Amino acid sequence: MQSSHPPSSRPPFYALEVAIAAIQVLRPVVARIRQRDRDLGEQLRRALSSAALNVAEGNSNEGGTRLSRFSTAAGSNSEARAALRVAVAWGYVEAAHIQAGEALLDRLAGLLHGLGARR
Repeated sequence: MQSSHPPSSRPPFYALEVAIAAIQVLRPVVARIRQRDRDLGEQLRRALSSAALNVAEGNSNEGGTRLSRFSTAAGSNSEARAALRVAVAWGYVEAAHIQAGEALLDRLAGLLHGLGARR
């Protein structure tokens, strides 16, 4: 997985890289969903962004705050996964169009669980 993160003294945080990759892969899917259902598309966009941002914030915290941010990220990740299923159920996109993104979101869910997320 190629990353486009800026150079820094810290190595990339893999969970964040997976969350960003999911956004990149699902960007055209989100656009297609928004054309059919603006609210669902926006909710999906916000959930994907929230998952990535909370992963990043959790990585910069310690203790209970860290676990809380990872748990929030896990909740947003679950919301994004459900939004994708809803979009397929409504016929806005085909199941094949979301498979790569779903695989990344599944991977993120596993990583967050391993980091102690409670959702």
